[in-house]
Amino acid sequence: MQTSIPTPKLLFFLRTIATSATGSYSTQSAASERGFLTLLHSCNTFSNLLQLQTQILKLGFHNNPLILTKFIAKSSDLNSIHYAHCFLFSPHSNTDFYDAFLFNTIIKAYAQSGDLKLKALWVFKLMLECQVLPNNFTYPFVLKACAGIGDLNLGKSVHGSLLKFGFDGNNHVLNTLVHMYCSCKGGIEIGRKLFDEMPKNDSVPWSAMIGGYVRLGRSNDAVDLFRQMQIQGVCPDEITMVAVLCACTDLGALELGRWVESLIEKRKLNKSVELNNALIDMFAKCGDVDKALKLFRTMNERSIVSWTSVIVGLAMHGRGLQAVSLFQEMIRDGVEPDGVVFIGLLSACSHSGFVGEGKEFFDLMKKEFAILPKIEHYGCMVDMLCRAGHVREAVEFVQKMPIEPNSIIWRTLVNACRTHSELKLGESLAKQLIQNEPTLEANYVLLSNIYAKMSHWEEKTKAREVMDKKGMRKIPGSTMIELNNKIYRFVAGDMSHNQFKEIFEMVDEMGREMKRAGYVPSTSEVMLDIDEEDKEDNLNRHSEKLAIAFALMNTPPGTPIRIVKNLRVCNDCHSATKFISKIYNREIIARDRSRFHHFKDGLCSCKDFW
Repeated sequence: MQTSIPTPKLLFFLRTIATSATGSYSTQSAASERGFLTLLHSCNTFSNLLQLQTQILKLGFHNNPLILTKFIAKSSDLNSIHYAHCFLFSPHSNTDFYDAFLFNTIIKAYAQSGDLKLKALWVFKLMLECQVLPNNFTYPFVLKACAGIGDLNLGKSVHGSLLKFGFDGNNHVLNTLVHMYCSCKGGIEIGRKLFDEMPKNDSVPWSAMIGGYVRLGRSNDAVDLFRQMQIQGVCPDEITMVAVLCACTDLGALELGRWVESLIEKRKLNKSVELNNALIDMFAKCGDVDKALKLFRTMNERSIVSWTSVIVGLAMHGRGLQAVSLFQEMIRDGVEPDGVVFIGLLSACSHSGFVGEGKEFFDLMKKEFAILPKIEHYGCMVDMLCRAGHVREAVEFVQKMPIEPNSIIWRTLVNACRTHSELKLGESLAKQLIQNEPTLEANYVLLSNIYAKMSHWEEKTKAREVMDKKGMRKIPGSTMIELNNKIYRFVAGDMSHNQFKEIFEMVDEMGREMKRAGYVPSTSEVMLDIDEEDKEDNLNRHSEKLAIAFALMNTPPGTPIRIVKNLRVCNDCHSATKFISKIYNREIIARDRSRFHHFKDGLCSCKDFW
C-alpha cells in the first residue's frame, strides 16, 4: 500500500519542477510535465492533492489537458471528484483546452459514484456545449450513469444523441445501451428489440440482456435466453454465469444450477470470488445448503459476502446452531462483520427460536462492533419475537424503537396476532395500517384475514368490498417445481395443466390417506363463510398440494420433492405436508418466501418456528 508523500519531499519536487518550468519550452518543459505526472501518480491523500492543485495554477498546467485529466482521475481515486469538478469548471476556467479524454474521465468518475450520477449527464451536456465531440468511450460512461439513475426518458434522449453522432454501429456502445434499457423501468422490451437486432458474437450482449431479465424478476426469460445462447454456440463468461445462477436462485431450480456448475467446470471459467459466491447462494437457496457449505470450505479467498451467504443459507434452513458457530469462526478469523451479516445471524435465531441468543447478538452488534441497527435489524428482532409467540413483547419492542417502524414491521405484528389469537390487537393494528397506507392491498387482506379468524364474516366482506371498489387484487399464492429441466407453476385450483384431472385425483387420494393417518384439516385457514366440507375442498386445492401431487405422479418412489412457494406456507399445508412425507416416504423440501422447510418422516425441520 502506498504511503502519502512527506510534505518536505513534495515541496522539493515541486520547486524542482518550478525551476525547470521557468526555462525555455521543449525538453525542460516536457521534463517538468513528466515530473508532475509522477507526483500525481504517487499522491494518495487529499492534502497532497491540494498542494498539487496549487502548483497546477502556479506552473501554468491549468491549460494542459493531460495534467488535468490525470488530476481528475486521482481526485476520483481519493473520492474527491466534486472538488476536482469545482476546480475544472470554475468561472475562471478556460475550457477551450479541454478534450474528449478529459471530459470522459470526469463523466466516468461520476457514473461510477453512488449518488452523483446525474452530474455525469451535466458534464456530458457541457461537453457538447463546448463543442467537444464525443468518442467511442463517451457513451458507455454516459449510458452507465443513465442505467444507475433508471430514468427511461433520460436514457432515450442519450440514445437519440448517439444516433445523431453515428455511434449506433459500435458494439461496445450497443452493449451498454441494452444494459441501460434493461435497467430502466419500462425499458426491458426496447432493450430486447435492440438485442435481437444487434450482432451477438460474444457473451457481452447476452450477459446484459440476461442480467436485465434477472433484475426484473423475469428469471424464466433469463433461463430461456441462456439456452438460446448455448444453441447459438456463444461461450458464456463469468458475468453471464453469475446472472444465470441468480436466475436459478430465484426459481429454486437446483438441477439447472447443478448443470450450470458443471458447465463452469467444463469451460474452465475463472472461479472468481463473485462466481463462487453466486454458486454458494444458489445452492443454499435452492435447498442444498450442505453443498454451499462445502464450496465455501474450498474457497482460497473469501469476501464478507461469502460468509454472509452461508450464514443466511443456514438461517433459511433452520440450522441456527451452525449459523452461530460459523459467525464465531468468522470473528476468530479476524473478519470484521457488517450489518448484513447480523441480519443473517438474527434471522438464524428467529427461524430456530433462539430468542435469548438473538437479543445478545443484537446488543453485541451495537456494543462490540459499533454497528448502528437499521430498520432491517429491528425487523429481524420483531420477527424473532413474533415467531416465538411473544407478541406483546414484540409490540413493546416496537414502541421503544428509536426509529420509526416501517409497514413491514407492522404487518409482521398483525400476522403474529392472527397466528397467536391476539385478534383484537391485530384488528387495531391492521386498521392503523390502512390509515397509513390506504392504497396497499396487503393491508386490507390482513384485516380481512383477522375478521375471518374471528368469524366476523360481515366485516370481512366489507373489507373485501373496499378492495374491489379500489380495484385491488390479492397476490395469488403460487408454487413452482422443477422437473426434467422444466419449471412448472401451479396456483390454487389450477386447471391449466394438461394433467389436471390426474392431479386432482391424486390430491383426493392424498386427502384420504392423510385422514386415515390422523390428519385433521385446519379449516380456520379458509377465509370464506362456507360449510366445513367446502372448506376442506378449498384447502385441498392449494397450490403446494397440487405441486406435490404432480411430483408424486411423475417422479420415482422415494426420491426427494422440491417446491418453491411465493408466499408463506399456511398452517394447514404445513401440517398436511408432514403427513404426506411419512405416508409416501418422501423427503419434501419446501422454500417459502422467508425460509426452508425440510419435511421427513412426518416431521419438519422448522419445529413449527415458521
